Amino acid sequence: MANVKGKDIKVGDTLRVLTNVVEGNKTRVQTFEGILIGLRGRGDNKMMTVRRIGVRQTAVERIWPLNSTSIVDVAVVKSAKKIRRAKLYYLRDLTGKAATQI
Repeated sequence: MANVKGKDIKVGDTLRVLTNVVEGNKTRVQTFEGILIGLRGRGDNKMMTVRRIGVRQTAVERIWPLNSTSIVDVAVVKSAKKIRRAKLYYLRDLTGKAATQI
């Protein structure tokens, strides 16, 4: 279990990550919602990997440091129920609804 911006998260949770994106001289907040498939590292080097299924069943994975300054907020949309793995890399091989529901 890890702590990001005061929230406890664990592998298998569905997260909504709000990040600052800089485009030219403007900044905006971008939302990325997906399943937390892995946590790695320890201390200040801890990283999280979030995976979502995008348009036309294209999978998108993003990796952030937990203490990144670009992360505005992390919200747990849905908590994981019965996850017995540290990494959920097997979701990469699944397609359709099976890849998004745990």
